Amino acid sequence: MMLRSIQLIFLLVAVLLTAASCREKKSAQVDPDVYYTCSMDPQVVEYKPGKCPICKMDLTPVKKRNGEKKDEIQLSEQQIRLGNIVTDTIRNGKIGDRMVLTGTLNFNQMKSRAVSSRVMGRIEKLYFRNQGDYVKKGAPLADIYSEELNAAKQEYLLALDRANAFKDETAIDFGQLLQSARNKLQLWGMTNAQLAVLEKTRNAGTVTTFFSTAEGYVAELALREGDYVMEGGTIVKLVDLSELWAEAQVYSSQLAQIDRNSVATVQLVGDEDKEVTGKIDLVNPEVSPETRINLLRVSIPNPGNRFKPGMPVYVVLQSPARNTLSLPVDAVIRDGTAATVWLRTGKSSFKNVMVKTGMESGDRIEILSGLSSGDAVVTSGAYLLNSEYIFKKGSDPMTGHNH
Repeated sequence: MMLRSIQLIFLLVAVLLTAASCREKKSAQVDPDVYYTCSMDPQVVEYKPGKCPICKMDLTPVKKRNGEKKDEIQLSEQQIRLGNIVTDTIRNGKIGDRMVLTGTLNFNQMKSRAVSSRVMGRIEKLYFRNQGDYVKKGAPLADIYSEELNAAKQEYLLALDRANAFKDETAIDFGQLLQSARNKLQLWGMTNAQLAVLEKTRNAGTVTTFFSTAEGYVAELALREGDYVMEGGTIVKLVDLSELWAEAQVYSSQLAQIDRNSVATVQLVGDEDKEVTGKIDLVNPEVSPETRINLLRVSIPNPGNRFKPGMPVYVVLQSPARNTLSLPVDAVIRDGTAATVWLRTGKSSFKNVMVKTGMESGDRIEILSGLSSGDAVVTSGAYLLNSEYIFKKGSDPMTGHNH
């Protein structure tokens, strides 16, 4: 009887211990303050220890934070380490805006000259036939057959003969008549040397050679041999290549970032060693409604004619540096309507705040408002924090800000 009582007591104790153990296990499994997740696959969430069903790594326990604010998120030390989340203290520093545009070299239209004909006639001969030919001032340009000019030359020769025949007569002032005829020929483009030859040889000829009144490279040949030219018609267009225009396309969204005092550097595409510094001459105030593209023009010197019109170039605009708050570009998350960054508010807590950005220079971006000097900002891993926030709270952190 005694033995049976002792057995019953031991059996009762074993049952009580087993029940207590089951209650502890059950309590551990349903603890509402702890969940288990995978550092590599944060979408995995379990409420008991185990392995990740995706990568087979051990699940990491995470303590829930009942005091976690709406725009904050808390991570474990392992998540911070594996996510390579790095913070830095924001401070004032020098930053200058740098904009790179694509463009093309063109003639400086302010240094171009159109050489035109002063008489109407037919082009019998052109002394320059190719674009790019260099024409010196005073060089023969074209031989023109002009009936009006030939008649004027004959009138001048006749006036010379009459002046010699009646040089002793005082009733007629032949000197004034000769000067009037001479001035007419000069106005039509004949030089003093041609008039001297005409007076000496007394041969008017059928064609007259016209000389260039300017110098430069042939940019455009308006006529060919055999063509007729009207009085005032252009024979050739000459340009001076000592100064060129670099014309770049600018989108309307970039216009506000352009500083007319910026240093403009023009680099040849494919050969960045060939560069020259110029100045912004023009930012076209009119934007094309079809393309939303504007024109920016930079004047550059061209010593030795190293650059040629038509060459593709990069136009680099560097605005003066100023002292301001700045961050690495990767620290700022932008969605087209707003920009946010992540602040470290505690050892393992992070808060999403909206900022206003300014100029960009290289890998830095200016912060105009939303942060203060000394704030600890996440500079690496900001997008991972964004993804973790969306996964845990089911919403984008930007939706909590007033854009």
